[in-house]
Amino acid sequence: MTSSTLAAAAPAAEIDFEQLKAAATEASNLLKLLSHPDRLLLLCQLVQGEACVQELETLTGIKQPSLSQQLGKLRDNDLVATRREGRQIYYSIASEDAMAVMEVLYQRFCGPAKEA
Repeated sequence: MTSSTLAAAAPAAEIDFEQLKAAATEASNLLKLLSHPDRLLLLCQLVQGEACVQELETLTGIKQPSLSQQLGKLRDNDLVATRREGRQIYYSIASEDAMAVMEVLYQRFCGPAKEA
C-alpha cells in the first residue's frame, strides 16, 4: 500500500496515534525477542509443530544451558507454551503474532530451498 493509498484509506484526523504507538511498541518488543539467532532457530523448528527439549537440541544443535536459557526467555514472554508428559517437556508456539511472523520467516528462510 503506497502512502497516497494509505492517506486515502484513512484521513489523518481518524488515525489514533496513541494506539499506533502502542502497536509499534508491541511489534518492536516481538521483533527484539525474535532477533536472537538461537531463538529464531528454535521457533523455526516449532513452526513445524510441538517438540520436546531433546528433539530441539538434536534438531538445532543448541546445547544446554543455552537451550534452556533461550526456551525460558521465549516462555517468559509468552511466545511458547509447555506441556509435560512424564519427564519430557514439550514446547509449542503460543503467540499468534509470533506464529504469523515465523510462518513468513519459515517460508522465506527456513523451509525447503526454492528452485531458481
